[in-house]
Amino acid sequence: MKVAIIKYNAGNIQSVDYALQRLGVEASITADHDEIRSADRVIFPGVGEASTTMAYLHAHGLDKLITELKQPVLGICLGLQLMCRHSEEGDVECLGIFSETVKKFILQHTMLPAMKIPHMGWNTIEGLKSSLFDSSIEGQHCYFVHSYYAETGPDTAAFCSYPTPFSAALQKDNFFAVQFHPEKSGPVGAKILENFLQLKINL
Repeated sequence: MKVAIIKYNAGNIQSVDYALQRLGVEASITADHDEIRSADRVIFPGVGEASTTMAYLHAHGLDKLITELKQPVLGICLGLQLMCRHSEEGDVECLGIFSETVKKFILQHTMLPAMKIPHMGWNTIEGLKSSLFDSSIEGQHCYFVHSYYAETGPDTAAFCSYPTPFSAALQKDNFFAVQFHPEKSGPVGAKILENFLQLKINL
């Protein structure tokens, strides 16, 4: 199986590659359009700022390429947010694959003192609706690090609460995305990546 990790101006790409290596998969980290198009699976990970990253994607034609992909595509963290319609981070229009919008966490003074921004650490994912998951993953803990979140909506495939419910995962057609970091989520994250690699998509 040929797996491509999209290379762009975002962090955390290497840790995804290491996670795939632990599953016995040698991925290609690339920005080459032909190589990405020909891959069996495409992963769009990243940590960074939405507006500057969207500008980079536009400048390199990666925005159009990503939306046209037909094979299974997995967005991770910033990847999920950039696949949404709009982000409050830099007030930027994103790829529009998912209809949800991305907003900044605002914690009120009445909330628990332990809650801080960014939302960082382990939290449960619930309401699983995607073939990315199986019954063993419901209610399991995954690792999050983010200050912005995708609202829940028609594409929500799992949710998490902090304390307002938000989309922990999204799915539409061949596009999948998770807000948490599966590469840092231990055996649960490894299982999710394995499920993604084994997906069968009928479009």
